[in-house]
Amino acid sequence: MYFVPEATAVNDMGHWFSRLELESELLDGLANNYEVAGGVKGPSSLLDHEIAHLTNLRTSPHENLSRVLPRKRKAIVSSVKMLAGREANYSGRGRFTTADRCHVLSKFLPVHGPWVVDQMTTRGYVSQFSADGSLFVAAFQGSHIRIYDVERGWKVRKNILAQSLRWTITDTSLSPDQRHLVYATMSPIVHIVNIGSATTDSLANVTEIHEGLDFSDEDNGGYSFGIFSVKFSSDGREIVAGSSDDAIYVYDLEANKLTLRISAHASDVNTVCFADESSHLIFSGSDDNLCKVWDRRCFRAKGKPAGILIGHLEGITFIDSRGDGRYLISNGKDQTIKLWDIRKMSSNTPSSGGSRNYDWDYRWMEYPSQARELKHPGDQSVSTFRGHSVLRTLIRCYFSPEYSTGQKYIYTGSYDACVYVYDLVTGAEVAKLQYHTSTIRDCSWHPNYPMLVSSSWDGHVAKWDFPGAGEEPGSNKKQLRRRSIY
Repeated sequence: MYFVPEATAVNDMGHWFSRLELESELLDGLANNYEVAGGVKGPSSLLDHEIAHLTNLRTSPHENLSRVLPRKRKAIVSSVKMLAGREANYSGRGRFTTADRCHVLSKFLPVHGPWVVDQMTTRGYVSQFSADGSLFVAAFQGSHIRIYDVERGWKVRKNILAQSLRWTITDTSLSPDQRHLVYATMSPIVHIVNIGSATTDSLANVTEIHEGLDFSDEDNGGYSFGIFSVKFSSDGREIVAGSSDDAIYVYDLEANKLTLRISAHASDVNTVCFADESSHLIFSGSDDNLCKVWDRRCFRAKGKPAGILIGHLEGITFIDSRGDGRYLISNGKDQTIKLWDIRKMSSNTPSSGGSRNYDWDYRWMEYPSQARELKHPGDQSVSTFRGHSVLRTLIRCYFSPEYSTGQKYIYTGSYDACVYVYDLVTGAEVAKLQYHTSTIRDCSWHPNYPMLVSSSWDGHVAKWDFPGAGEEPGSNKKQLRRRSIY
């Protein structure tokens, strides 16, 4: 048995940390080649706002972990240094903090691949992971909704054939307990399906009952409208919906009845969501170019919002809440994503300022080049993201997951068949995923792992992963030749 003097051990530790320092620099260089998927694009300007500081706090390593060598500190801390610092207990906690974890995981963007999960003969409209990432839902124009068991090799757990289909399935939502799924079409009837049953093929009212939830009432003209957006509340007791009759609806599942209808906008309500877990606040976006905030605790007058967010020059296609009841992002037909802080909202709708002097219809025309740099004179948004295209359909955008990235990124589908990922703080385009041959309406980032799935109008559901996951493109037996669907 040999005894190593303490001074020698310390010196050896310094030697190994010096080697670690050099090796990690090389590893960082290799990692960065993959992370940005071709390089950061576009001018970046640091966001000077509270959300930028909150995001940095969520994704910055512990101060002590950035000091691997005595009296030496670097702005960039590699994953190898983080692991070494954890083992040496430089944080004093003996483990990674939440911010440490996000700092490491947010470096690994899901840019590798893709692998084809499935291929259908009709357009893909919905692409969503469950809250825990164990299930994935894809919905298509041809009445099909497929639920995949992610942890069992993407085996189809439920193959749902919808009923009362008008044009397409516009939206789906899983209940928080993942036992039920609701789906909407261009109809006032939203259907609910028990996905926990043993039956794989769920044919509406043939092999299983798809209970219809009627969102129509005597005041809205019966069956003359469709539902664009549906979301479960965090407790699973309610569903909020946005419709083509300019209204927001709330349905109470326990009472089995419609409990609230708000004449919310001056045009189609394309998107709605609850602002946080309390479900008191509702965000809505419409073709009237406005995002609105509704507080169900203090309706002073019927149809009176708590506030209005002004800044988009064209209609809103989708809204995603950060989940804190304060921040949200919206995708707009003016080809931008906007970041909002509801503390900056107005109490009144603007009488002017957002009108356009050009003729344009997003359903079949390209966006006018002269309109791309226009800005609303009353713009209240915190930041604006450009690069993707929003045409032909209600394309969706999201915050990246809190668990793995600290919501450091914003990502979106696009008419040009790509998925775009932006840095929330700098506004830079950090990744552009290219595979599909047609519009990507929806995409979803796994809540825990660096994995992203996109569904496209080309009928493909494609899975993107991080470099080094061990799989090679083409290894999936479902890798099929691309084709366009018209």
